Amino acid sequence: MSKRFKVGIIGCGIGRSHIVEGYLPHADKYEVAALCDLDETRLNAVADEFFVSRRTRSSDELMSDPDIDIIDICTPPAVHTKLVLQALAAGKHVVCEKPLTGSLAEVDQVRLAEKNSKGLLMPIFQYRYGEGVAQAKRIIDSGLAGKPYAATAETFWRRTADYYDNPWRGRWATELGGVLMTHAIHLHDMLTYLLGPIERVFARAETRVNAIEVEDCVSASLLMQNGALASLTATLGAAEEISRLHIAFEHVTFESNHEAYSPGDGPWRIVPVSDEVRQAIDALLADSPPVGRRFNGQMEAFYGALVSGAAPPVTSEDARRSLELVTAIYHSNDTHSDVVLPIAEDHPKYHSWRP
Repeated sequence: MSKRFKVGIIGCGIGRSHIVEGYLPHADKYEVAALCDLDETRLNAVADEFFVSRRTRSSDELMSDPDIDIIDICTPPAVHTKLVLQALAAGKHVVCEKPLTGSLAEVDQVRLAEKNSKGLLMPIFQYRYGEGVAQAKRIIDSGLAGKPYAATAETFWRRTADYYDNPWRGRWATELGGVLMTHAIHLHDMLTYLLGPIERVFARAETRVNAIEVEDCVSASLLMQNGALASLTATLGAAEEISRLHIAFEHVTFESNHEAYSPGDGPWRIVPVSDEVRQAIDALLADSPPVGRRFNGQMEAFYGALVSGAAPPVTSEDARRSLELVTAIYHSNDTHSDVVLPIAEDHPKYHSWRP
């Protein structure tokens, strides 16, 4: 009989989505055994909803519980690093919401701890999961798409003052950033998932929509290592919420769906340059296995890694690449200059991108 992993979730806000989309559909693989939240009302409401008897306001209790296999961290960003390091030191497997840490120095600290822990660490990047992005990834990896030319990533969302009427949102000390960190980070990860690493970044970031500390509008120009050009645009002042990825290759153009919170879902527009390419793509995708969407797909893939001992489907290296882009955008905005990646220990924002 396959192992069923016991999960302790810290943070019942986004943690509830992990339960609904990620763990309940795989009840044969995971048991949500305990919940932790500082807000006792929310803790009890979510625990009652999903019949979780073990509930606590102390994350230390979950870390020290030998029956808990996985610690799932869904807290505000500022405490992620501390909790990840504590869980790895306790030998737990770890799932952590974005951003994984608050600096590249902290990412590297976590990666070192990960090497010395028996637990696997998986950052959350659920936009990688869905039929649309899976088909695009398969076509690109097969070589059928050909040379990459250009791409755009648009995160046009809406957040009002009510959203920021909260003790931790919109503040550098607790949210660690704005639209780059909390909203566009998933679509930007999906871009690099399909196009590969970034070589250079030039960017501007402004606060134009809400009276907050952090940025809520961003425009960035990227040169990818493979030579492709990409542009990123994000705002929290859009009247209509969409997330859209649009990529032109030599033989195929891809356009994601426009669903703000699930652009990886199918169908995507896949436009080949010829009937010959279309036929080759149809043949390639004819036997494509089904892919769960968002947290469903990521938690299923994580289970496969846990039982096989393979690397997790999303790694701390992926998280570093994501936060390296964030760091480069902030530095480019501050210095009005191109930023060359990768960013090393001698970079002025290696230890913190915050003002």
